Amino acid sequence: MADTGLSESVRQVQGDLPVWDAHSCVPLRVGIDLSPLARHKAAGVDFVSINVGMDLTPVEIVLGVVAYFRAWLQTHEDGFVLADNVAAVRRAKAEGKLAVAFDLEGAIPLQGRPELVEFYARFGVRQMHLIYNRSNEVGGGCHDEDHGLTEFGRQVVRAMNVCGVVLDCSHAGERTSLEMMAHSSRPVVFSHANIRPLADHARNISDAQIDACAATGGVIGINGVDLFLGETNGGAEAMARHIDYVAQRVGPRHVGIGLDYSYDFGVGSDMEGTADPDYWWPPEHGYDFSAIRFAGPEVIPDLADSLARRGYGEEDLRGILGGNFMRVADETWQPIDP
Repeated sequence: MADTGLSESVRQVQGDLPVWDAHSCVPLRVGIDLSPLARHKAAGVDFVSINVGMDLTPVEIVLGVVAYFRAWLQTHEDGFVLADNVAAVRRAKAEGKLAVAFDLEGAIPLQGRPELVEFYARFGVRQMHLIYNRSNEVGGGCHDEDHGLTEFGRQVVRAMNVCGVVLDCSHAGERTSLEMMAHSSRPVVFSHANIRPLADHARNISDAQIDACAATGGVIGINGVDLFLGETNGGAEAMARHIDYVAQRVGPRHVGIGLDYSYDFGVGSDMEGTADPDYWWPPEHGYDFSAIRFAGPEVIPDLADSLARRGYGEEDLRGILGGNFMRVADETWQPIDP
């Protein structure tokens, strides 16, 4: 798969650094064909993290999906690389392939056992949220009572730091996320969270959260969901506005891209594990999936051009397009001993 999406000038700016999407979604089903992920590579993206489960997903489905996705990627090495480590991301970039790693959205699949962090890490989960919208035994969700980080949550944060799994504060309540960041000894990210002062939605993050993330050395990934961008149909200019807000507040080394794009592969939206989708995605917060628009990977070239027009130079563009998240991976990911 050749890099056809980015302009030649942007490819030269990026050099050996990958273009990095910190989070997108695929249907959580065994047996699906993951080849549509090639859209990411065609748009010039070198790495994408895809989810393998959420708090609402039964653990047996999570385990089946992880095993199947790993096997699929390992048998399609002509275009994809399973990114268990940073070296694999660099190799994929050099070979013109798409590097793929996994993330887990919420701690319920840990089944109350922090040692399962290492288990998931061994199978390719390099990034993990602790909460998905609703409060759980780890802490408070962004659409629930935010009671802060629990003792179990602190154990999970420690386990993630030890195992080299990136701590992701997306979907957490403000108080809980601030306590997560204070407790972490490694850089922390919001893989796909937009800016509340620009779009007042509970899923977006405050200035205090932006500042705390930057203080850990972490990165905020701006997503392409119009509901969270605060602009109908969103797009590159809206994303650039949110990126610019973070860059102006805490510096361009603390912002990147996490599209939160949802592939459906023609099989429709997955709501498995919950009899009440309105619980996880409350309608009063604007969750109407028939109307919400998600920017796909094809937005990346326009976003790069938009940032360049705003005056971002080569060094800053290299970081925003992927170098910043790559730095966090370099500082966090580590081999798991046999």
